[in-house]
Amino acid sequence: MSYQNLNYGVEERIATITLNRPEARNALNNALLSEVAAALDMVGVMNDPRPGFWRRIVAFPKPLIAAVNGYSLGGGCELMMHADIVIAGEDAQLGQPEINLGILPGAGGTQRLIRMVGKSFAMKMVLSGEFIDAATALQSGLVAEVTPSDQTLERATALAQKIAAKGPVAVRLAKEALLKAYETTAQSGLDFERKAFTLLAGTEDRNEGIAAFMEKRSPEFKGR
Repeated sequence: MSYQNLNYGVEERIATITLNRPEARNALNNALLSEVAAALDMVGVMNDPRPGFWRRIVAFPKPLIAAVNGYSLGGGCELMMHADIVIAGEDAQLGQPEINLGILPGAGGTQRLIRMVGKSFAMKMVLSGEFIDAATALQSGLVAEVTPSDQTLERATALAQKIAAKGPVAVRLAKEALLKAYETTAQSGLDFERKAFTLLAGTEDRNEGIAAFMEKRSPEFKGR
């Protein structure tokens, strides 16, 4: 499948999606969001194209790592917050400046931002429309790491490769368990965690992981 607004490639079990609208500084529009959702559908083997673009991104079952350089504002910042892990270049500028246009973030920005950085900081960002730099984003918890700008994608890819080497069932359930903590009550999260732990205890990957640890070798997970 060809894309007009992004570059897509898969190498060594890692899919890379790069926004490519330089004439608009990668500003989001429906065409770009549609292509992002379609590319994720291909990777995640999601066969139902009916849900909206944002819901399809949220429903992606595998780890999503965002590598961010330059400006990530408005819808771009909201798209970034849909990722599970964010690696930012030291030149990154992030923000939700919609208030300057007489509107507010409309793709989950108010809800995700306050959960990620806390009430006071989220209020400041959304109500003032001010941008923050990468160092401030790291301190606030909006991003996981800051790298030199020319190493952002390299670090994100290396992290993706490390995660891809883990047991795929465990990774999927661990992501889901963490999202339960982020999106639901503590009790719901704990209930899911117990069920997931019990499920994983009966997998071949769990036996392989223990055997590899005892034999001092790298495990060979099969996703079973």
